[in-house]
Amino acid sequence: MLIPNPYKGKLIVVEGIDGSGKSTQIDLLYKWLLAQGKSVYFSEWNSSNLVKSTTRQGKKEKMFTPTTFSLLQATDFADRWENHILPMLKAGVIVLADRYAFTGFARDVARGVDPAWVRNLYSFALQPDLAFYFKVPLDVAVERILSARTNLKYYEAGMDLGLSDNKVTSFRLFQQRIINEYDKMVDELGLVVVDGTMPVQKQQKVVRREVNRILEGWEGLPNPLAPRPARRRAAAGKQNVEE
Repeated sequence: MLIPNPYKGKLIVVEGIDGSGKSTQIDLLYKWLLAQGKSVYFSEWNSSNLVKSTTRQGKKEKMFTPTTFSLLQATDFADRWENHILPMLKAGVIVLADRYAFTGFARDVARGVDPAWVRNLYSFALQPDLAFYFKVPLDVAVERILSARTNLKYYEAGMDLGLSDNKVTSFRLFQQRIINEYDKMVDELGLVVVDGTMPVQKQQKVVRREVNRILEGWEGLPNPLAPRPARRRAAAGKQNVEE
């Protein structure tokens, strides 16, 4: 188990298979929190400049085994963790992560990597204050992905696993494996399940309700760029003087 977050900042993550709608929801949450004057930092999976070129080359040459792929993804996460996520949490910022270590738990194990080994690999990470799992039926997710993309990528489709010679079939089989792993993590890691088939607005309502719950009575780092109600304060001060 990951240790609880001991820092002033709050860590909120979203998880789910491709096509679950999680990215839309965290984007809406990010904008909503900023509008409330909160300091918010956003991080997404596989975005570290440290390993970007290596990842691109390895995928192009189809060089990765499940273990080497797992190690590279963990390196990407560790770089973002040490240089961005952790300092922000220490400073009292709300950190939003589009995918977290749990993605490694799901995808790597779906590729046949030992679950205990993967969890140990990410043992430096903290348990999020709130982790959402956007759950959708496989058919819905596949339809969303295929309607938005003309071609599935090799590793995205799980073609490295030899599940099928057909990319779409391989993608479906691989995603089902990932769903199975996420379902196992719901109780283990306390994931908040959100029905990803609900209208976007209803999903966001659920998300905001849960976020308000963990932020109740919490004072983090104010956003220095947030507009200040100067006129109201001035009016209040004038009223106090007159009284």
